[in-house]
Amino acid sequence: MQDSRATETAGQGSVDPGAPQGRAGDTPAHRYTAELAGEIERRWQQRWNERGTFFAPNPVGPLAGEVPADKLFVQDMFPYPSGAGLHVGHPLGYIATDVFARYHRMRGRNVLHALGYDAFGLPAEQYAVQTGAHPRDTTESNIATMQRQLDRLGLGHDRRRSFATTDPEYYKWTQWIFLRIYHAWYDQEIGRARPISELEQQFAAGARPAPDGKDWAGLSVAERNAVIDSYRLVYQTDSVVNWCPGLGTVLSNEEVTADGRSERGNFPVFRKRLWQWMMRITAYSDRLIDDLDRVDWPENVKAMQRNWIGRSRGARVEFATAAGDVEVFTTRPDTLFGATYLVLAPEHEMVDRLTAAAWPAGTDPRWTAGSATPAEAVVAYRKSIAAKSDLERQENKDKTGVFLGAHATNPVDGARIPIFIADYVLSGYGTGAIMAVPGQDQRDWDFATAFGLPIIRTVEPPADFDGTAYSGDGPAINSGYLDGLNIADAKATVIARLEADGHGAGTVQYKLRDWLFARQRYWGEPFPIVYDESGAPHALPESMLPVRLPELDDFAPVTFDPDDANSEPSPPLAKATDWVEVELDLGDGPRTYRRDTNVMPNWAGSSWYQLRYADPTNSAEFCAKENETYWLGPRPAEHGADDPGGVDLYVGGVEHAVLHLLYARFWQKVLFDLGEVSGSEPYRRLFNQGYIQAFAYTDARGAYVPAAEVTERDGRFYWTDATGAEVEVNQEYGKIGKSLKNAIAPDEICDLYGADTFRFYEMSMGPLDTSRPWATKDVIGAQRFLQRVWRLVVDEETGATRVTEDNPADETLRLLHRTIAGVDEDLAAMRDNTAGAKLIELTNHLTKVYPGGAPRSAVEPVVLMLAPLAPHMTEELWERLGHSHSLAHGPFPVADPALLTAETVEYPIQVNGKVRSRIQVDPEADQAAIEAAALADEKIAALLDGKAPRKLIVVPGRLVNIVA
Repeated sequence: MQDSRATETAGQGSVDPGAPQGRAGDTPAHRYTAELAGEIERRWQQRWNERGTFFAPNPVGPLAGEVPADKLFVQDMFPYPSGAGLHVGHPLGYIATDVFARYHRMRGRNVLHALGYDAFGLPAEQYAVQTGAHPRDTTESNIATMQRQLDRLGLGHDRRRSFATTDPEYYKWTQWIFLRIYHAWYDQEIGRARPISELEQQFAAGARPAPDGKDWAGLSVAERNAVIDSYRLVYQTDSVVNWCPGLGTVLSNEEVTADGRSERGNFPVFRKRLWQWMMRITAYSDRLIDDLDRVDWPENVKAMQRNWIGRSRGARVEFATAAGDVEVFTTRPDTLFGATYLVLAPEHEMVDRLTAAAWPAGTDPRWTAGSATPAEAVVAYRKSIAAKSDLERQENKDKTGVFLGAHATNPVDGARIPIFIADYVLSGYGTGAIMAVPGQDQRDWDFATAFGLPIIRTVEPPADFDGTAYSGDGPAINSGYLDGLNIADAKATVIARLEADGHGAGTVQYKLRDWLFARQRYWGEPFPIVYDESGAPHALPESMLPVRLPELDDFAPVTFDPDDANSEPSPPLAKATDWVEVELDLGDGPRTYRRDTNVMPNWAGSSWYQLRYADPTNSAEFCAKENETYWLGPRPAEHGADDPGGVDLYVGGVEHAVLHLLYARFWQKVLFDLGEVSGSEPYRRLFNQGYIQAFAYTDARGAYVPAAEVTERDGRFYWTDATGAEVEVNQEYGKIGKSLKNAIAPDEICDLYGADTFRFYEMSMGPLDTSRPWATKDVIGAQRFLQRVWRLVVDEETGATRVTEDNPADETLRLLHRTIAGVDEDLAAMRDNTAGAKLIELTNHLTKVYPGGAPRSAVEPVVLMLAPLAPHMTEELWERLGHSHSLAHGPFPVADPALLTAETVEYPIQVNGKVRSRIQVDPEADQAAIEAAALADEKIAALLDGKAPRKLIVVPGRLVNIVA
């Protein structure tokens, strides 16, 4: 258990064999206290800054220097600078990456480790609206606070590479990348993006036919632009979006909770048609799935991305109606003969065309929802489901819907089937229409049962099946020419017939929808787009970037009654009339244009920041190719022929498994296709750290009370309320945070114990990828361990160095080199807790065996191995040991292989089930030699009293068992 309980071992200060004796109640003048730790930490942080200790050279540009081939790019997920500051859970990943980076830097690698801030977005704007302060002021203040807190931890970041997404010099290149994507299209024939100019050349040369067989040369400029715009990877469309009146903006699907409310603010969200910017991420669906096999990511994250993209193979089927064909995608075309009705999403574009003027004679009353006409029923039904989220609609067990008064023709048998709308069908998946086969689908069964619709089984269930819908395997039944076929053969047969008859085709479908890329906010990147008098968009040239946010006194969004689904967006930027109306010369003389008053979503700036870390001061390009290739390019010699490139280690929370990572991968792939980057993936390796949890407390109402104000008596917990009354509260366990009122600031722990103690404690709490409990009282264990290391070097009474020049004993040498090998392996694998446990064991050994001073050759490796975990104290000790150079660049100790094997192996000897003695034998000893040694042992010989044992068993490497 020792390896997973480093802190517990460290906390056994009451039995510290090296604790100084005497002077009770006195603190020795040179003890490693929190005060001394603070002095050391401030001094070394200043030295690191002055010396540029953590500066990583680039191949070219202002940061150029001599670059070794062996490099490492370590990156943390972009932090958002919250006004609340950090709690002790926040730095967990930052400390872990710092330990990893420091370890590899000590081994001679060129390590890029930097940290910037993801500072645009809704939280800063909402806070600014509440307080009246400009979001830029509050953001800069929050960044300063967070930077101060992080600085105190001694993180080895290259300060020259830090930036915020709100810096105009940064978002200039965010806008530039947007334009590169806007000026591109996806060529399905070759499977990659190409410049839009090449598409225009194809149309002009006749290599690509114009739509509807028209003559390209005969089209007007506006008509040609409309055709080209329909191919762009960034386009505008009138689409169904998530409109949140309470926030005054639209939201992506990912920003809406399962119960149909905004993730930020918990306001109702409604489905609404709006003209919006979209990014055609769906063009990359297959590559986004297939390339997951090329990256070193946790399998659960890969699974989440695959499920989100949702690739399904099946068939597209056309159902004829009086208003035109309704296209359906199905993964089970073999069940077509069991399709007894169609269901359209309420938002489907054909609903209004299909809705009859009156109910057909004999319409089942259950199908009308009590409305006088189909049109009234549709309006009422749409209104009733407007605030439901996609998840809520899909999981709703009470099936509701409305008959449109129209019918469709089943293409396989000519059957006339009714058409409904229902909320369990989504416009964002497939075609927004389904063929309902209640015999094989439970949701369809429930709907058919509720509405009295026919149920036809198309797959024969087992004889003992007594359920409802059957989704298992079996031969086709009630399916005409498919009867008797298994599912796979039936699918192939029906697809071939559909294609031959012109009623459909085999195809692939995806759940992934195009990326809604606009927000009706102020605090975001402006679009580098202007509109002429006709409303046509025009991209700005690079020379006009960045398009800066205008200064506004009133930057609050126009919000509405949260329940007003009919409200219309009014972006804050529309108030900046002098900024919106602008005269520009875009190549055809000065003209008046109107700027776009939307801003980009907060995901924009975090979709490419790894590239800017590689070249942060470049004003001529977003990242010089030499720097990008060096830090992020593929390295087949190291990682295999299929290496996609990317950051060597990316650490952050699993909560970003879909949104940020999917968007960043999309941007990277577009830039890769256009030749701007050398790697096709942004992050080669991903690691998700766990959370730090702590006790929280609730009163009788269930409201959280400040954990720091709770006291414990006899196993019960009490809190004093505002009136001075003491009330009993309930203890629970949860993630540290403001909402649970159990946050603890790292500053507080650093004040009490020092930053190195805080770092060592967090890394020793358990495996990095699991959640772990915080207990401030246990931090003392980490401090006592560091004090023992301090005493290996420094005499607490005099301050003198107390190491000796003696040679270590053989036992010490072997433990030392086993520790070096183990810590080396652990730090490389980010097993910092087990590395700490090994260092504690070695330190305790040196303290106990060498009370008058341990050998230098054993102590110096301890200091070096501990350096990534506790960098300030070890720098100080290294200097006191007589070294004039920082240990930040090594050396890291190297184990002697000859000392990693034990000289002898200990065998406990059991006699009749009880251990009676122990022997030491050569590791290479054979069974006969072990038996002889056991029988020759004095204690065993006395027990046997000259008699031969009844049985003697040797378990190699473990024990000797004797039955007397």
